[in-house]
Amino acid sequence: MTLHRRDFLKYAGAGLAASLLAKPAFSATGGQPHVVVVGAGFGGATCAKYLRIWDPNIQVTLIEPNDKFYSCPMSNWVLGGLRTMDDLIKSYDHLPGYGIKMVRDSAIGVDTDQRVVATQNGGKIAYDRLVLAPGVEFMTDLIEGYDAAEAAGKVTHGYKAGPQIVLLRKQLEAMPDGGVFVIASPPPPGRCVSGPYERASLVAHYFKQHKPKSKIIMLDGHFAVVSKGPMFKAAWKKFYPGMIDHRPYNLVTKVDHASMVVTSEFEDVKADVINIIPKQRAGAICGQAGVRADTAGVWCPVNGVTYESPKVPFVHVLGDSVASNMPKSAHVSNNQAKICAAALVELFNGREPDPYPVIGSTSYSATSDHTSGPIAVVMRYNPDKEAYIRQPGGGASLESDEVNFEYNKAWFEHIWADTLG
Repeated sequence: MTLHRRDFLKYAGAGLAASLLAKPAFSATGGQPHVVVVGAGFGGATCAKYLRIWDPNIQVTLIEPNDKFYSCPMSNWVLGGLRTMDDLIKSYDHLPGYGIKMVRDSAIGVDTDQRVVATQNGGKIAYDRLVLAPGVEFMTDLIEGYDAAEAAGKVTHGYKAGPQIVLLRKQLEAMPDGGVFVIASPPPPGRCVSGPYERASLVAHYFKQHKPKSKIIMLDGHFAVVSKGPMFKAAWKKFYPGMIDHRPYNLVTKVDHASMVVTSEFEDVKADVINIIPKQRAGAICGQAGVRADTAGVWCPVNGVTYESPKVPFVHVLGDSVASNMPKSAHVSNNQAKICAAALVELFNGREPDPYPVIGSTSYSATSDHTSGPIAVVMRYNPDKEAYIRQPGGGASLESDEVNFEYNKAWFEHIWADTLG
């Protein structure tokens, strides 16, 4: 058989890669390196899984308080009646099969000098590298009366899948026909900026079927529909004329659960059901680890090649907690996790990580029970600018349609499987 030059290079490259991967990873403390991952969402679970796939010599401990995975993507489908909460609950059962040690607990502190994570149940877990992927926490103190209203079960954010989605769905079901549903959302940055507009669309779908006299008022802290604006506006006009009242420049500052009045910077709005999404910041464990280090002390700057904090060595941050120009979405978290895992494999094996990693981001939004549309972009890291730069092409759909609705459903199944399967 004649071996052509390109084939030789291909096979030689494969052999070189195999020989490199065959070398044992090393730990700064001796023995096998140990990575502790906090949070088993789209970022944390993906990172833990791919670390073990790409280098079985790396020990991985994954700390997560929940016994099951609750998907935030598709939670709006529950509110619209397209799916049930059971459809959003997935199993962690496959992850231990990769050799991941699962610890069902909450991380409550980090000693970054000794490199030890403390857990709520009294655990002390040492690490060589720590990966934090806790998602976001909500700054409810910025909205007067919010905590009391939430405690009374009168207001939800519904931006973490689970009990709040179930409660909000029950509130919508109990609302009288002709009632007013108020959705309030903050300006970016924050988790899934298109989420509130998809929520309005799918709740409007539910109202159209069951409460056609009802109305949705969106108090938007941004100056416009911040993501997929033309698509959402076209769908609202087509499917729900007169039902969705979008009011920009309307950041909510107060809620009174006794009178069910929401106060923004410009007006008071009476509601039957209230859904307020507060401003957000990196999860609490990021604050405890000292990596919430942007100028406002809210988000976590990272090195775009390794996702290591420039403030705290050996601590990496993924997903919604990261300070960057990238969307805070499931797909981005999943991609960041793979880049971080690949970088850690290189570092543990004495090699340099890829200096130009690429992230793809696709995010679908449903506008009815049979139409959806995406926004898709590709971003490449530029070391000189220390930022991910959007590449030519891509963008948002101007209209939603049935084909993309089918793609949307397939996207859910794929990212769940890639993260957990």
